[in-house]
Amino acid sequence: MIADPRTLAPEMDGENDERELQALTDHELMAAHVAGRDLAFTELVNRHRDRLWAVALRTTNDPEEAADGLQEALLSAYKNAASFRGDSQVTTWMHRVVVNACLDRLRRRAARPSVPLPEQDTDFGSLVLADPRDPLGARELHIEIQRALAQLPPDQRAAIVLVDVEGYSVEEAARMLDCPSGTVKSRCARGRAKLATRLEFVRNPSADPSVGSAANDGGDNRL
Repeated sequence: MIADPRTLAPEMDGENDERELQALTDHELMAAHVAGRDLAFTELVNRHRDRLWAVALRTTNDPEEAADGLQEALLSAYKNAASFRGDSQVTTWMHRVVVNACLDRLRRRAARPSVPLPEQDTDFGSLVLADPRDPLGARELHIEIQRALAQLPPDQRAAIVLVDVEGYSVEEAARMLDCPSGTVKSRCARGRAKLATRLEFVRNPSADPSVGSAANDGGDNRL
């Protein structure tokens, strides 16, 4: 005798639905969410939440702002999923939503004089990475890069995060940031120049970081 599906335990139905969702591609999950399928968007977020959080944190350099920005971005993505045209990766679209939500928060914060944004730049160009056999050195390098990255204006920081950290092409970053490719190239170049100067002491441990910073402030790369 074939069992009536209505008599199956709810837990089994839930497990089967979860397995079905896990088997779907990102595009299929997005389509399922738009069509009204429960938990499709949740599965999509669970699949990519670590990278989305990393993008938010690197863009804001502030855990609280990152958490709020990511929450706003996911809510926006949930409500506006139908606007996804399917001509790019779902993760690319979601990263764009996250970056823009974080930039909006940073711009609002910059308008509050009690919490000013830094005005300098930085980036990852031509750095010699720490010896992987030296975990302490790698950790110190990571901290210094994060400090330098935090000094970028939001728009430059977002370009650096997308191109140099997340590995998107300039063209992809331009679409995500809704600006010309040349603008992304310019933002990255200016940021890289400042970061290279600020992190000179990483490449040359005998260098005084304050000397390079002072020299840069008087140079041609002033913002």
